[in-house]
Amino acid sequence: MEKTKVKKKSFVLRCLDGIEVVGNRLPPPMMIFIFLAAAIIVISGIGTALGWSATGEVYNTKSMQIEETTINIVNLFSVSGLRYMLSNVINNFMGYKSLGMMLTIMFGIGIAEYSGWLNGLIRKAVQITPYKLVTPMVVFIGAMSNLAENAGYVLFVPLAAMIFKACKKHPLAGIAAGFAGVSGGFAANLMISSGDAVLSGFSDMAAKIMDPNYNVVASCNYFFMATSVFLIVIMGTFVTEKIIIPRLGEYKENGDGTLIEESAEMSAKDEKALKIANFVFLGIILFIAVSCIPQNSWLRNPETGSLIDGSLLLDAIVPLFTILFFVPGLVYGRISGKFKNSRDLFNGFSNSMRTLSGFICVAFAASQFINYFNYTNLGRILSINGANVLQELNIGPIPLMLVFIFVSGFMNLFMTSASAKYAIFAPVFVPMFMTLGISPELTQVAYRIGDSCTNIIAPVLSSLPIILQAMKRYDKDSGFGTLVSCMLPYTVVFMVSWSIMLVIWMLLKLPLGPGAYIYM
Repeated sequence: MEKTKVKKKSFVLRCLDGIEVVGNRLPPPMMIFIFLAAAIIVISGIGTALGWSATGEVYNTKSMQIEETTINIVNLFSVSGLRYMLSNVINNFMGYKSLGMMLTIMFGIGIAEYSGWLNGLIRKAVQITPYKLVTPMVVFIGAMSNLAENAGYVLFVPLAAMIFKACKKHPLAGIAAGFAGVSGGFAANLMISSGDAVLSGFSDMAAKIMDPNYNVVASCNYFFMATSVFLIVIMGTFVTEKIIIPRLGEYKENGDGTLIEESAEMSAKDEKALKIANFVFLGIILFIAVSCIPQNSWLRNPETGSLIDGSLLLDAIVPLFTILFFVPGLVYGRISGKFKNSRDLFNGFSNSMRTLSGFICVAFAASQFINYFNYTNLGRILSINGANVLQELNIGPIPLMLVFIFVSGFMNLFMTSASAKYAIFAPVFVPMFMTLGISPELTQVAYRIGDSCTNIIAPVLSSLPIILQAMKRYDKDSGFGTLVSCMLPYTVVFMVSWSIMLVIWMLLKLPLGPGAYIYM
């Protein structure tokens, strides 16, 4: 009798399996954040006893100036620290940005899902999308959704899992592809975002240290970042199809019971409801798009007319998305007969909130940990000292940019706020690199590459509980180890390919944006 040969896994896949096993043996996410918070308390006490500090030029948001500042560690392992922690428990929890976003947008997504409209919409979208284009479509939409900043995590990553499941692909692979698009390509977009405006502001302020007449504008990285969208889509599709999907294998139902499954067959009444709800959905999008056109539009900044900086469009992006999904969901439910009265509608609301119980528990612990980490100044001390080490290196422009990408990515594991880190990095690196002939725009590009690539494996990412909760809906045994083992290949591939792209850009001396060049 001939023996069946078992295909041996590659070394990379075995390593990823090992990471998943070790990671999933860790305590539940809520307990991990509690332990991390306790570790920060102890470390802050040790750091205070040893006199940990860092000195460097940092952008002061109050004085609007770059100042040389000494950052000292703040001790939580003390009576004053205990007083601070106890008095700020509720403030930390309520100030956790992802919590409010998730709760708000779930009123819309919950109704859209409970009514059956969302499932019907995804099935129709899958029917008209070629199978081979599903993965690149998910990565592309993920990258573009970061225009709405953190709303992409809340809204699109869970939808990516539903899209993959409808296409008979593993839903965890959909979460991985969507997460890679939203977070791994956070700096890549075909449009100029609020992030461009914030970072260019820091670069401009830092550049004026060396040249008071130098101006850095929001569009300074546009050519490079717009091209990066295609790189992210190609590399993200490659990792998903060649590594993640084969590694996960065939999907077997193992969810936590919170996923609402709909029948594959739709009645004539449901088809009619879907058609009308889809028209309502498109009508809302068209109304918002048309409303953005006038220079004095209610969605623009009333003073500057900008659609990016200080505009209602971005400030109210979460409520707008909530309306975008709630109204068609309500229309579908009424026409299909799912919502016969207000009690049925309330059941839809309450059901969507029940699915968030695990997320709320994790968010409570995560909010305390993140606040402690920021309050003790550990992240800022790490960033400034890392910047000082990099400043002492004496190597050529290309190796220097590659090292800078790595340092930015490493620091992002501990401090994920792109603007907060760049407020520390810009005053140090922008002037220093300008003396070497490297433009502020190039420094900003290199920083954004490193900052984007490690978002998807950063344990302090504020949206991490959202991703973990989405995974539980399809695999109740999944955990942080599962997430890291899925996302690590994206981090490595993105960082390597993006760095190569930057090297080619530098060798060819291509413009980074309108009027923005590689060298001074």
